[in-house]
Parts: sequence; C-alpha cells; structure tokens
Amino acid sequence: MVHSVSLSSTGLLIFGFRTQTRALYGKSGDFTLRSSPGRFRVRAVQENGGPRRLVDIIRIVPELSRNYFRSPSRRTLFGGISLLGGFYVAQTISLSFGALGVNDVIAAVLCVLLTEYATKFYYSRPKITFPLALLNNFKMGFTYGLFIDAFKLAS
Repeated sequence: MVHSVSLSSTGLLIFGFRTQTRALYGKSGDFTLRSSPGRFRVRAVQENGGPRRLVDIIRIVPELSRNYFRSPSRRTLFGGISLLGGFYVAQTISLSFGALGVNDVIAAVLCVLLTEYATKFYYSRPKITFPLALLNNFKMGFTYGLFIDAFKLAS
C-alpha cells in the first residue's frame, strides 16, 4: 500500500521575521514542522505579508531591546560589562597619555569633565532608565580605573 506525503511551505513568525519551514503531512492528518539546517532564510515581512521597509525595522528595535532587557540576569550582565568597559577605557587613556608624556593635563581635564557631566546627567533625571544606569556603571568603572592607575603611579 502506498501512502502519499505532501509538502507545503509555511512561515513562522520569529521576532518579527519569517523563517521558511516545511510541513510534512502524514496519512493520519497530523503534521510536523521541519526546517532545513542549511536553508535558514530570514525575510522581513509585514503582518499583511508585504515587504517591510528599513524604517519599519528600525522602529521595532527599541521594543525588541526592551523585551530583551526585561530579564534581571541580562541587566546584571550588561551592567557588569559596562563597569568593566569603563575600567578598560580608563586604563587605555591613562596608558596612552602617560606613555607619551604630552597633553597629560588636557586628558585629565577632559576625563574629569566627562565624569562630572555624566554624574550631573544621571542625577538630574527624575526616572532612572536602563541606558542611564549603564552610563553610570561606565562612569563608575572609569573612575575606578583612574584611581587604580593613580595608586600604581604612587608606588
């Protein structure tokens, strides 16, 4: 007895993008979705099926990032990355200007001005948002890196 299997193309909506999958229909009427590992295609389409413009994709990004950062573990991870990024930038600035021996005073003034501006910007806002907290973490790491470098120079 011969059973027929028909293939039909369907689309799954993942993060606003469609992926091409194949549905296999068996003799009992149930189907399973299978995607080819080598044929993963992402197409930008609107809900009505029409093509999506680049402006529409850019407008979706803030909502996607808000949903991505709802998890406390992701917020903590990116806060730590921001803190360590500030430390790295401080060490790089200190090393580059300290090794050259020129414009040390100007670099120090710019560093102080930037940290003071970030502090004023952070504490003048009525509501602290996540990007603002990342800026404050970066500033804390930057200040910590400059202090550590000052202790290295004093010894």
